[in-house]
Amino acid sequence: MANPEIIVYSSTGCPYCEKVKTYLKEYGFEYEERNASIHKEYFDQLKERKIYGTPATFINGKLVLGFQEKKFIKLLGLSEAEAKPAAAAPQQESNKENAHSIFKPVTDQVLEEVFDFVTIGGGPAGASAAVYAARGKMKTLVIDKAPKAGTLAITHKIANYPGVREELTGLELLTRMQAQAKDFGAEFIRSNVLSVDFSDEIKKIEVAEGTIKAKSVFIAVGAKAPSSKIKGEEEFTGRGVSYCSTCDAAFYQDQVVVVMGDNEEAVHEAETLAKYCKTVKLLIPVVELKGDVDLSGLEAKPNVEIYKRHRIRDIQGTDSVEKIVVLNDKREEEIWAVDGVFLYLGGLKPGTDFLKDAVKRDEEGYVAVDENLRTSVDGVFAGGDARRTLVKQAVISAADGAIAALGAEQHVNKRKTLRPQYS
Repeated sequence: MANPEIIVYSSTGCPYCEKVKTYLKEYGFEYEERNASIHKEYFDQLKERKIYGTPATFINGKLVLGFQEKKFIKLLGLSEAEAKPAAAAPQQESNKENAHSIFKPVTDQVLEEVFDFVTIGGGPAGASAAVYAARGKMKTLVIDKAPKAGTLAITHKIANYPGVREELTGLELLTRMQAQAKDFGAEFIRSNVLSVDFSDEIKKIEVAEGTIKAKSVFIAVGAKAPSSKIKGEEEFTGRGVSYCSTCDAAFYQDQVVVVMGDNEEAVHEAETLAKYCKTVKLLIPVVELKGDVDLSGLEAKPNVEIYKRHRIRDIQGTDSVEKIVVLNDKREEEIWAVDGVFLYLGGLKPGTDFLKDAVKRDEEGYVAVDENLRTSVDGVFAGGDARRTLVKQAVISAADGAIAALGAEQHVNKRKTLRPQYS
């Protein structure tokens, strides 16, 4: 059959983009690649189509988002018999990439070592801490259960990180941080922390493979959304459903968006979106917001509408969000046409349940720290999304990592003061 017209919209550092391209190459299909991270015109083309994620592959004009093998087989006109050999090829390539990645499996040597500094979490806070700790000649280990699944790693585009003038994906920025730490001698392992024991001078971190020992620990785990999903939420995540106005507000310039939430975070995010959007509709599913929240600022904005006792029942669309089904204050369903949905119901929760009572945490799970990011246990620090901050930004998490690592170096070497790194 004739080669179909194939256009692949990709991003630098996007693993699924590489998987799509590998898949097409294995079959011998020619394609045009349009990198949305490098060329603004391609980014704008995606935005115009209301596509807010990559890879986005067009096969004879029909869209496939992400890597969906069944759709590729159908649109490429392949039979199941033809598909079997090629289907294994991307997986082999993926294994090859994993073998050369920064994160390695847990080894006996790792379990035998007593590390000076262990960071639980490899995001911007953990990676930054690893840079400072390893450069400070501390034996450093980073543990992460899913290095490519954190908030920064799945961010489509970063354009405001200090010192990085070009636009790049969150995964690319994070990989640069991790690689820099590795260059200084930090080790990275992929594993899930099950529990911790901070009762002795040598801290114990239980993973599935055994016990990791450390003289100091940095809790740098990320935050996660509540487990209960709205119908259509998962399907349209990255295609009109978002959880971060700072990351994605620019996509919705002069458009209509809905913010649903019951806390202060929802109000702050609505204020940010109001600077970009034609209309912001704030849905508060309860009578009053949680905590002492002032709505007067939002109420004064002409492009903000506030609806109490309203909630989203369903998010609908074709290739992106087009409308939502809202349950109003009279328990009646309404259909609203919208371009985007931002969700802050209950807010993001820090993934700190594994800590239990090892350190002090507040009612939402955030670790209590002082101005030097020290927890209630000597030699244990916390930062990034694991602690309560006014806003969540990669640069703030990175700063937390630097502070924690310098504090850990002071603790391990029993110094009276912090020793900064000037050069």
